[in-house]
Amino acid sequence: MQHYCGIDLHSNNHVVVIIDEEDKRVFERRLSNDLSQTLKVLQPYQSTLCGIAVESTFNWYWLVDGLQAHGYQVKLVNTCAVVQYDGLKYSGDQHDAFHLAHLMRLGILPTGYIYPKEQRAVRDLLRRRLSLVRMASAQLIGVQSQLWRSTGIRISSDTLRCQDFKIPLEESHTRQAIESGLAVYQAIQREIDVLEQSAYQAVKLNKAFEILQTVRGIGKILGLTIMLETGDIHRFASAGDFASYCRCVDSTRTSNGKKKGNGNAKAGNKYLSWAFSEAAHFAVRFEPLAQRFYERKKTKTNGIIAIRAIARKLARACWMILKHQRPYEAKLMFPG
Repeated sequence: MQHYCGIDLHSNNHVVVIIDEEDKRVFERRLSNDLSQTLKVLQPYQSTLCGIAVESTFNWYWLVDGLQAHGYQVKLVNTCAVVQYDGLKYSGDQHDAFHLAHLMRLGILPTGYIYPKEQRAVRDLLRRRLSLVRMASAQLIGVQSQLWRSTGIRISSDTLRCQDFKIPLEESHTRQAIESGLAVYQAIQREIDVLEQSAYQAVKLNKAFEILQTVRGIGKILGLTIMLETGDIHRFASAGDFASYCRCVDSTRTSNGKKKGNGNAKAGNKYLSWAFSEAAHFAVRFEPLAQRFYERKKTKTNGIIAIRAIARKLARACWMILKHQRPYEAKLMFPG
């Protein structure tokens, strides 16, 4: 007798449902988020359990890692692709967990990628760095705006970053507010530098990183981000699949030449979307072929669409160079 397990995971508890080959529920219980309790209830079924379907929520790391460490076959569910029965009148946590187990038994469970635990911490460290970069930018823009408002002089960000910058104000309270903003910015920037150094030391710069550096517009941070967020490039069947995962593909649905709505524009990886948008801006600045493409596209549409078009091309190019381990050639992506 084979068994299938579905787990509906929440922030402070999870519901475990185990079914047999005939969809009969043999176990059902709500547990607190304590791995020892989960292992205890699963232990009697370990030899017959074909797999455990875990809902992909923000806090899946501890559960998936713990179950895998104890020899269980775990499948991380792509919740966006799970479709409930049409006309379902009632749904609850127990039913959701049962539905995951049921789909796994039928062999049609939509699953996601379980990122390797060894590199996951470094990837999350770079995500924290991005969060700090945005906080630092907000502080700098706030200081710039306050100076502009108080003095009528617009001071560049590069000038504000200088250690020897002198605040051109005498009024004490406004000066104090600006000093506090600059102090916060400098403190955040120090933490950013520490995180960057840790990322460089922790990640072995392999062939993938070196190849990404051949793309004009992708530096060390963007290269590390793309490499770590992508993971195994072979999990993407085509360049289009990878570009879609990077949110570089239009989500508009059309029929007979008319717009019928939009798909899920947030499906995919927001960090890769950011990385390729940044790379696109740098490519326009430093790659003549990309700049010419941008100018042509911009005249037909607008600057935002043109940048996204370059981001899509760079995403497709990165898939190809990572897949085939070949250096980047701009003329192949931006012909003519």
